[in-house]
Amino acid sequence: MNFQVVVCSHEQSDLDLREKIAFPDEETLIKGYDVLGALFPKSEQVILSTCNRVEIYTAQEDEEDLPTRDGILHFLADFHHLQLDAHILKIPALTDQQAVSHLFRVVSGLDSMVLGEPQIVNQVKQAYKVAHEKSACGPLIHAWFQDAIHVSARVRSETALAEGKVSIASVAVGEFGKDIFETFSDKEVLVIGAGEMAEEALTYLTDEGVRQLFIVNRNEQRAAGLAAKFGGESRPYTDLDELLARADIIISATGANRPIVTAEQFARTRKLNRQKDVFILDLGAPRDFEPAISKLDDSVFLFDIDDLEQTCQRNRELRRKEINRGEAIIEEQTQKFMHALYHRATGPVVKRLMEQWSQVRDQELERLFARMTHLSETDQQEVTYAIDRVLKKLLHPPLQTLKDQAREGTPHTLMDALRRLFRLSE
Repeated sequence: MNFQVVVCSHEQSDLDLREKIAFPDEETLIKGYDVLGALFPKSEQVILSTCNRVEIYTAQEDEEDLPTRDGILHFLADFHHLQLDAHILKIPALTDQQAVSHLFRVVSGLDSMVLGEPQIVNQVKQAYKVAHEKSACGPLIHAWFQDAIHVSARVRSETALAEGKVSIASVAVGEFGKDIFETFSDKEVLVIGAGEMAEEALTYLTDEGVRQLFIVNRNEQRAAGLAAKFGGESRPYTDLDELLARADIIISATGANRPIVTAEQFARTRKLNRQKDVFILDLGAPRDFEPAISKLDDSVFLFDIDDLEQTCQRNRELRRKEINRGEAIIEEQTQKFMHALYHRATGPVVKRLMEQWSQVRDQELERLFARMTHLSETDQQEVTYAIDRVLKKLLHPPLQTLKDQAREGTPHTLMDALRRLFRLSE
């Protein structure tokens, strides 16, 4: 049983790299699975691509069939038409127990930029669902991801990690927006996008008393639904430039694969609003706003996902006790998962070994008793009992060592050795 995850998250890389290797829309993701499946047909796979992480999870029964880290990095570079440069080659991979623990931390919000953020659970579930629909999952991925979702529920119910401002949108608007504006109640707000992140932002803004909300999305029906829910106004996408000029606060969280607002486009809108302060929160990955927009004038305040890092680190330090509780749950559940997994893996080897030597014992006893017909039934039982004791004593050390290594999650080498030494059939 082999597990691996190649990790490109906010902790290991900058936004530029994550943008380049992201799978920002369904079409790109589906193509990704097609190519990955063709490259590694015997491996189980899940691609997780969010605003602050791109991760590829793989699992396989036999180690030789598991994609290597270099194989996954070559896939990412080739698929996205990139050079396999030093930045990509620095992307790390975790294996086996570390990989299992990593997924548990991710889905529980402990590995998120905003500690305990609730969106990640749905993002992992969606990634798992798409992988299942693409027939990229097998028994190992199913066990791994289903256990992860169970672990997430435990962490959220047994710790206070999910209390307070935990969504990326709420932390970003609260921390950055309030440095620019004393109040939001008299501001015009434009939200671009209508997904979960946009909804989180709208929830926070309405709680803060914002009343003038405009929502723009290419799916106008979805935008209208959010507008009705939050008391805002849905506007067609063709009104985007007009609303960019009007808004004091702009929050964008789309799934576009390139910027939807260029520096040139935004510069034109600045001529219409007399250079008033404007706060832009770009939650897209890839970015929705070209970075050059922040340099147009001193009254444009543009923040993206990576700008959250320092704020989120302070948030972590304040909640260290809850982090420790969550980590303890994850460690416990990781050990349980690995123990159960390898117990199932070693079971067939133990069973086959016992069956094989039992057959040898029976054959030899039958031959012995056929030659020593003078032995009474009691004598035969004593001989059988003695041979059983010898057999158990001979097999006990290797089987006990196998059980110990299974508990530690590292029985592969020993299982292979036992198969070869005793010529065990599969």
